[in-house]
Amino acid sequence: MGFAACAAASSLWGCGFFFGKIALAEMNFAHMVLYRFLFAMVVLLPLLATHLPKLNGREWGWLLVASFLGVPLQFLIQFYALSITTVSHAALMVGTMPVILAVGAAVFAHERMDRVGWMALAGSTCGAALIALGGGHAKGGATLKGDLLVVVSLMIALFWILLNKRLMESNSHVVVTAYGLLLGTLMLMVWVPLRYGMPPVAGISLKAWLALAGSGILCTASTTLLWNWGMTQVPASQAGVLLNMEPLIGSLLGVLVLGERLGPSAWAGGSLILGAAVMLTTRSKTRVRETMIL
Repeated sequence: MGFAACAAASSLWGCGFFFGKIALAEMNFAHMVLYRFLFAMVVLLPLLATHLPKLNGREWGWLLVASFLGVPLQFLIQFYALSITTVSHAALMVGTMPVILAVGAAVFAHERMDRVGWMALAGSTCGAALIALGGGHAKGGATLKGDLLVVVSLMIALFWILLNKRLMESNSHVVVTAYGLLLGTLMLMVWVPLRYGMPPVAGISLKAWLALAGSGILCTASTTLLWNWGMTQVPASQAGVLLNMEPLIGSLLGVLVLGERLGPSAWAGGSLILGAAVMLTTRSKTRVRETMIL
C-alpha cells in the first residue's frame, strides 16, 4: 500500500504541469501558484480541525523551514520555469529527482554512493543537459533557462522531502502535510499580493478555474497526503523509482494533449534520465537513511 500511495502521488503530480500550463494562459505564474494552494486548503481545512498538532518548539521551527522551502520557494521557481518552457521539457527534467535524492543522501546523510550510483548521476546529468541544450531548437517554446530552473526547484524540494520525513518520525503524516501546506499558503497570501498584485478574479474562464481546482485538489492536497503517508511505510530510496511516473505522464500530456514536439536530443535526454533513475533505485546499493539528524 505504501508503494501504491507513492505511485498514485507521482502519477497525479505528473498532471501538475499540464494543469498549470492551462492556467498560465490567463494569469501569471505567481497568481496561479497562489490559487493552486488555496484550492488545496479547501480539502485540507477539515483535517486541520480533526488532527491537532503536538509539535514541540523545535519541530515547529523545522516545519516552518520545510513549508517555506516546499511551497513558496519551490513552487514559485518551478512555475516561473514552466511559464518560459514547455510541459514536456519540464516534466522530463523532473526525472532527475531520484538522482538528486541520492546525492542529497550522500551529502547530508554522509553516505557514499557506489559505482552504479555515480554512473546513474552521470547519465542523468548528461540527459538533463541534452534536454536543456536542445530546448532552444525544439518547437513549443522550450528554453534553457526554464529547463534549468526546474532542476533548481527540485534541489529545493529535496530538503522539503527530507525535513518532512524527519518530522513524520514523531508526528502524524496528516499533521505534517496539512499544517505544512497551511503555513506555506499563508506565506504565499502575504508575498504574492505584495510582489505581484492581487490575483485576478474576473475574466478567468471555466477551463482555467477547473485547471486550478485540479492542480490544487488532485496535484497538491491529495498527492502530498499520499506521498507523505507512503514515506512512513517505505524507504525514500525505494520509493524514488516511482517518481518516474511524473515525468512519464507529464511529457505524454504535453506531447499528446497540448501538441508539443520534442526534438531528438530531448527524447535521448529523457531516456537517459529515466534509465538513470531506474538504475539508481533498483541496482545501486546507495540508500537514504531512515533517520537523519537535523
